Amino acid sequence: MFVDRVEIYVKGGDGGRGIVSFRREKYVPRGGPDGGDGGKGGDVIIRAVPGTDSLAAVAHQKHWRAEAGKPGGPNNRHGANGQDLIIPVPPGTLVRDRNRGYILRDLVNPGDEVIVARGGRGGRGNRAFATPTQQAPRFAEPGEPGEERWLILELKLIADVGLIGLPNAGKSTLLSRLSRAKPEIADYPFTTKYPNLGLVVVGEDRSFVMADVPGLIEGAHAGHGLGHEFLRHVERTRVLVHLVEPFPADGSDPTQNYHVIRRELQLHNPELLHRPEIIVLTKADLPDAEQVRRRLAEDLRQEVLAISAVTGQGLAQLIQRILAALEQQTDNVASPDWPCSAGPGSGSISVSGEPGAQRNP
Repeated sequence: MFVDRVEIYVKGGDGGRGIVSFRREKYVPRGGPDGGDGGKGGDVIIRAVPGTDSLAAVAHQKHWRAEAGKPGGPNNRHGANGQDLIIPVPPGTLVRDRNRGYILRDLVNPGDEVIVARGGRGGRGNRAFATPTQQAPRFAEPGEPGEERWLILELKLIADVGLIGLPNAGKSTLLSRLSRAKPEIADYPFTTKYPNLGLVVVGEDRSFVMADVPGLIEGAHAGHGLGHEFLRHVERTRVLVHLVEPFPADGSDPTQNYHVIRRELQLHNPELLHRPEIIVLTKADLPDAEQVRRRLAEDLRQEVLAISAVTGQGLAQLIQRILAALEQQTDNVASPDWPCSAGPGSGSISVSGEPGAQRNP
């Protein structure tokens, strides 16, 4: 099951309590206080872990709590700290505070992590309160409660190439032809219910990840069809491959259909209009498809490739154009939603405290 948005409650572990204790030794009538401090509660950490492209593993559990710290002991023994709770998520997960609305962390790369709820500090035992004027304190501190908050986790798939276009434009068919992905394919709208990822291997040492982004229709940015849920996945892609069907079943104009998708991208995020785009006319094996391609190229005043996923026509040329576009993006792979500073080994970051000081680094 593909899940790309979940709400969860997280709570750091409560700190362990300090204890009241006094030394009891033979021939030592005034042993003094020896109550130890409680242990710190565990932190809740969200970490990007490779190997999955869905939040389904997180969605089954609504509440996540780290282990509480253990109470202190006699003889000045410190209580054990609670274990941290690590929640694994796919790379590309956006962690957002539900109530305050600000972004805690964008976990782009494997290994990126963020402390979303710190554990409480352990309470001090009565030994910590002994003074020359108060040599036998009979009180200790309770542990501090751990931080808690509601979070929204949003997954934006990270792919080099995003396939966009109206339903039945041939996105899933092309993905299945170029990679080993096995998306559902049929001749009716909205066959694809969730994004599919596929690895396209070119030669022995070159490859790129391609994503089929479904559900784009007119009004998608406002929630029509399935586009409201999946437009976010377009934001991660470095290159857009815009597929246009030459003879739509509804009799619509291919040029108009192209502008429909471009308008939805603009309304969702204007920055997407500046993303490198390759325009492709699909189903080139159909009669008169070449005439449609030439007319589309004239209307748009741009190059339009023609491919057929059935016969293989134009696929090699398309792959070469994609590789060339990706190479041009090598020096500037960051999009507005993809910070370059968050690389592997960037470590963890805490988001406790005021939101103004804890925006994306």
